[in-house]
Amino acid sequence: MAATAKEQFTGRAAPELLAAMREIAREEGRDCDAVLEEAMRLYIAKWRVNRPGVRPEVMAHYRDSLERNRRLMELLAQSGG
Repeated sequence: MAATAKEQFTGRAAPELLAAMREIAREEGRDCDAVLEEAMRLYIAKWRVNRPGVRPEVMAHYRDSLERNRRLMELLAQSGG
């Protein structure tokens, strides 16, 4: 599988958030970049679901699907897929 191009950026976060992210990365054997990217993907997906103008019944089905497939999404995120 080809590597995905990455863009470097600088940000700031509360110390407790960074500590939690580092702990998750350490426990899962991943680097902080991978954990941060997964968190960003999940936040963006949640934001897209909750934005105005989307029919509630569609969003309910989408949220159900996300919950049912959460483990698959985690595995795909770890593999870079």
